[in-house]
Amino acid sequence: MRRVLPAVLAAATAVVLAGCSSAPTSASPNAPGASAVAAASQDVVAAEQKVDSIAALLPEEVRRAGTLRLGGAGGAPPSAFYPDPATKKAAGLDVDFADAVAKVLGITVQREEASFETILPALDSGKYDVGTGNFGVTTARLKTIDFVTYIDDGQGFAVKRDNTAIQPVTDLVQLCGLTIGTGVGTTFETTLNSRKNVCTDAGRKPYEVRAFADSGAVLTGLQQGRVDVVMSTINGLRYQAGQEASGTKFLGEFHRLDVGFAFKKGSPLTPAFQAAVNQLIKDGTYTRILRKWGTTDSAITESRISPPEHP
Repeated sequence: MRRVLPAVLAAATAVVLAGCSSAPTSASPNAPGASAVAAASQDVVAAEQKVDSIAALLPEEVRRAGTLRLGGAGGAPPSAFYPDPATKKAAGLDVDFADAVAKVLGITVQREEASFETILPALDSGKYDVGTGNFGVTTARLKTIDFVTYIDDGQGFAVKRDNTAIQPVTDLVQLCGLTIGTGVGTTFETTLNSRKNVCTDAGRKPYEVRAFADSGAVLTGLQQGRVDVVMSTINGLRYQAGQEASGTKFLGEFHRLDVGFAFKKGSPLTPAFQAAVNQLIKDGTYTRILRKWGTTDSAITESRISPPEHP
């Protein structure tokens, strides 16, 4: 059971696992900060137009149907969140890119909210045609999933703002003996669990990993001292640290990852999505989306289909 956080922290709680958690329920105390709500009201993709030559790359049956099913994870700015939880209408970086690509392709994307850990398996089963959720391109995921990249994000760490003991993390051995909070089914959980041996190899006490399905629980754990450090997305943690009420400090980047639209392996949709993202880069909508959400450091110069994981 969690103690209720003071109201001043509730507005920042949703930021912890941008794109790496399930959507909050209507009963969740999490709420986006005022800056995120203000950004959500800006429509920077409305002027985007269909490009016939790019739309022609879609399979004929998709062009006839005019729709695609998208499974989207949300809950935290800047990737995807809910400005008004009562409406359950998502906003954020992932949402803007999906909307802009749909305009270029001349189709409608039917978004269905889904928990982060269920989306990739649902692509293989055919429930969704495409998935978003700040999905990082990793060697393991490339075995079963194809990606069309649209930003460069990755893994980072954060601590409470008054914590001076933990310095920017460049090696996981720095975390030995600490408790790390992160999200279930994420690249962060995988990285931490697969490399616990770094502490025992160094003759030190292993770190403990606590994975949460609910994004708000991670920040709650940090604020209450049940976790010492949080591992999540660079963009999400940087955004969170910029909110005074969060009480967190961004420790910097640990490992960069390409982020992309996710598809079933071998999907015929990837060439059209790649061309659409490149069109957004060319016509300036891409930059407008990144500026809107304060993520210009994550810009790429060209979209790629299933590139290798960053070294």
